[in-house]
Amino acid sequence: MQAVPHGSTTDSRIIPREILFGNPEYGSPSISPDAQLLAYLKPSDKGVLNVWVRTVGATDDRQVTNDGYRGIRFFTWAEDSQTLLYLQDSGGDENFHVWGINAAIAESVAKDLTPYDGVKAQNLSTNKRHPNTILVGMNKRNPQLFDMYRVDLQTAEATLDTENPGDVLGWAIEDETFTIRGAVASNPINSSQIVRVRDSPDDEWRELITFPYGEEGGLVSFSKDAKTCLVKTSIGSDTMELVRMDLATGAKVETIAANPDCDIGAVMQDEDTKEILAVSFTYTRLERQFFNEAVKADFAFLEEQRAEGAEPLVVSRDRKDQSWVVGFRRDDGPMEYAIYSRVAKTVTPLFVSQPALKEYKLAQMECVKIEARDGLCLTAYLTRSRTDVATPMVLLVHGGPWARDVWGFNASAQWLANRGYAVLQVNYRASTGFGKSFLHAGDCEWGAKMQDDLTDAVRWAVSQGVALEDKVCIYGGSYGGYACLAGLTFTPDVYACGVDIVGPSNAKTLLDSIPPYWKPIRNDLLMKVGNVDEDEDFNRKISPLFHADKIKVPLLIGQGANDPRVKQAEADQIVQEMMDKNIPVDYVLYPDEGHGFARPQNRIDFQGRTEIFLEKHLGGRSESFTQPEGATTLLPILDGTLGKIVATSAPA
Repeated sequence: MQAVPHGSTTDSRIIPREILFGNPEYGSPSISPDAQLLAYLKPSDKGVLNVWVRTVGATDDRQVTNDGYRGIRFFTWAEDSQTLLYLQDSGGDENFHVWGINAAIAESVAKDLTPYDGVKAQNLSTNKRHPNTILVGMNKRNPQLFDMYRVDLQTAEATLDTENPGDVLGWAIEDETFTIRGAVASNPINSSQIVRVRDSPDDEWRELITFPYGEEGGLVSFSKDAKTCLVKTSIGSDTMELVRMDLATGAKVETIAANPDCDIGAVMQDEDTKEILAVSFTYTRLERQFFNEAVKADFAFLEEQRAEGAEPLVVSRDRKDQSWVVGFRRDDGPMEYAIYSRVAKTVTPLFVSQPALKEYKLAQMECVKIEARDGLCLTAYLTRSRTDVATPMVLLVHGGPWARDVWGFNASAQWLANRGYAVLQVNYRASTGFGKSFLHAGDCEWGAKMQDDLTDAVRWAVSQGVALEDKVCIYGGSYGGYACLAGLTFTPDVYACGVDIVGPSNAKTLLDSIPPYWKPIRNDLLMKVGNVDEDEDFNRKISPLFHADKIKVPLLIGQGANDPRVKQAEADQIVQEMMDKNIPVDYVLYPDEGHGFARPQNRIDFQGRTEIFLEKHLGGRSESFTQPEGATTLLPILDGTLGKIVATSAPA
């Protein structure tokens, strides 16, 4: 185990993987609508993440749910202030069910509110005027389409509320009546998106606004009088703006908020009046524009209470909007939660998400801008282990690709910095949030200009004295995994090694095996990725599978066997191709995981194997490794007799 040099930005001690990648001690606090109870995630005595509650202001904490294996990652309050609703899938298959449990009754038993095999529940909505009912989307009638159902919390009876006509991707609910008044549909011919509205469930749908392919936007909410609505739109602007539209005519009434550098972010509204309180923008760091003086004063007060460098975030609000659960986000420490009383102007600390991290020195995250070879400006985040000399570097590529990296605590970045690496996270073209031109600059550029952005970022880091030229790893999940494979095949001289987690290796087989409920957007995916259906040469050009013989540096692949988005075959086929060509590859498979590793035992296991891999090929330091108890690791091997990959249990 190597020591960290003097002057390092991170702790001289090894920060244990279990602290960085295990379950948080506390997470996702949410106050009940009546402000009487606080719910949060916390591990059970068996180490599985569950929902707990306490009375606000008391210490009568108790566990409510009893998940014994996979852990709960999302929950919300029903409007009766007693029922907790949570989602759970099976082994990472993403066919989530909605469960309900009474938090006010000890030893209450959870009830499956969407008890249908092979059906996914989404678009869960609650309403204070209908506290005993929820609206939820399910693809029960047709695996490709989500209809909306009204579910009784007491009886679990589900009644079809709104049937999908065949092209609707999502629904919008009007709060006053708790009825579905908006729909976002996709045109499969030209990939435009249409926002439809109706005056009531008995009225016909009509088109409000159409976003041609290349424009971005969507419906945010309806006004209290249901005569106007808020819409995010890029029409007439490069970045998405917040506008108000007349529901009867579709005419724009006013532009409310806009930023020339980035898209509109979250919109904070009064739940009763629908008054806009604040909006956010994120170019490099979070910024807010206020429309309500009281809320502006609230945030000014919270800014005064924060630790230096932290950002206050509102994570939950009670029905009267008098009590807020706030989180103080920072880059070099765990999230700290508190309850803020807007009336008393007091901040009462609750807990720290990962208190053990407070015992260690963590590195800060720097916002940087990198110019791509064609002049495009790339916003990136740099976390360094040392600032005085160049070090080995890990290029940490975000997934999506239609997503983005943001500033704040990142367990992977802190882990890698602590092990002696610089970490660079780049918002390459096709990343979201930077306007439609930046987003669509990535169209048909998988493995091409999108990959050039990553190469240019590496060259920037080398030129700036951040990275050692011959000690760079490309590391990512999902699209980031594809970028890893593309980096090692298309630019094999740039990287010393690569780590691919659930990354596709063949664009055509990826799109051919998407979940059925992605089929309505398949044409949109083809517009963005490229027409791999009809152009075999193009598919072969951008798919790393067909260039596996170019790989000449070590590669580690991690995959979930139940991944519904990037099927196991995407990993199997490139591993098989490499083995057939006698190219070394390390492959780790988890039979109870999907698109990423949800169980902490499996996360810690893969990160431990990755750490040894990086130490061997980049020269950083590592924590000793043994397979965690409960990890379901499989090490696939090539069976020469069968001519295919067969999984075998990994040694401890």
